[in-house]
Amino acid sequence: MSSGALLLLLAGLLALAAGAEVVVRSATRLAASAGVSPMTLGLTVVAIGTSMPELAVGITAANQGTPGLAIGNIAGTNLVNLLFILGLSALLDPLSLHLRVIRLDLPAMVVAALMMTMMSWDGRLARAEGLLLVGTAVIYTIALVQVSRRESHVVRAEYRVMYPGDAETARPTLYTQAKQTLMLVAGMALTVLGAEWLVDGAVAVARAVGISDAVIGLTIVAIGTSAPELATTIVSTIKRERDVAVGNLLGSSIYNILVILGLTCLAVPGGLHVDRVLLLFDIPLMVAVALLCVPVFVTGHRVSRIEGGIFVSVYIAYVVFILIRS
Repeated sequence: MSSGALLLLLAGLLALAAGAEVVVRSATRLAASAGVSPMTLGLTVVAIGTSMPELAVGITAANQGTPGLAIGNIAGTNLVNLLFILGLSALLDPLSLHLRVIRLDLPAMVVAALMMTMMSWDGRLARAEGLLLVGTAVIYTIALVQVSRRESHVVRAEYRVMYPGDAETARPTLYTQAKQTLMLVAGMALTVLGAEWLVDGAVAVARAVGISDAVIGLTIVAIGTSAPELATTIVSTIKRERDVAVGNLLGSSIYNILVILGLTCLAVPGGLHVDRVLLLFDIPLMVAVALLCVPVFVTGHRVSRIEGGIFVSVYIAYVVFILIRS
């Protein structure tokens, strides 16, 4: 294995993390200056912003002839979000859940996972199915905006703490809006560049050690593209202000399938081929984890330290298993 491939992979991960951070910050401030509510920002703008790496990686990988990496990254990222990041957050401090999470985000996450499974069962995701996924994302977002209009003052205060320094959004000027727009464009460009480096490096590493593109997507690339969600969740856990962060985490899991996978299908002529190993194990596991969240979330509207520890342990066991399997 060449050191160049590893350096390219590492550079891609760093560029993705930096680009996603810039995208989230600039998009958040632009939307806030337009009067969009905090919860809506956390569950739409921030959630989609932190999913930008997955979109860039998915389209780049699919166009380079490695669809296994693109789809593996979606399934792998959702497993990272739900098992490792959510579990780690609850392990550090028991995680209370907003009622909206139970009523809207949890059902939407389960539906999205089931849609991905049913659509990919024939071994191919067509453009028409990508359009259906994106259309479902639009319906979910509209419902989310309607629910978010009734958010509490507590959540608004929490959002201001999580995303401080928003004097620019309190009294927006043409200069500050232009600056945030330029930062948004720069962040997107850096994310795309990082995705290209990451995909090139990951494919080179996979071929050098004799493992599949799908396994690389499920492990290294999935963990790398989840860096924005991991950073947001850990910081909010330490600050003990986590409603918006949890919404962002679940929102990212939903948008990864509905928007990211949907747009990737639309961007690739002929759709995406789905590896059989993903169909038989990794995608069903993603659905099983989403279904597991239902009793965990509904019981007491919280995730305990013990449940968080179980989630993290399952994720570690899963990574060990797929590495041995490969």
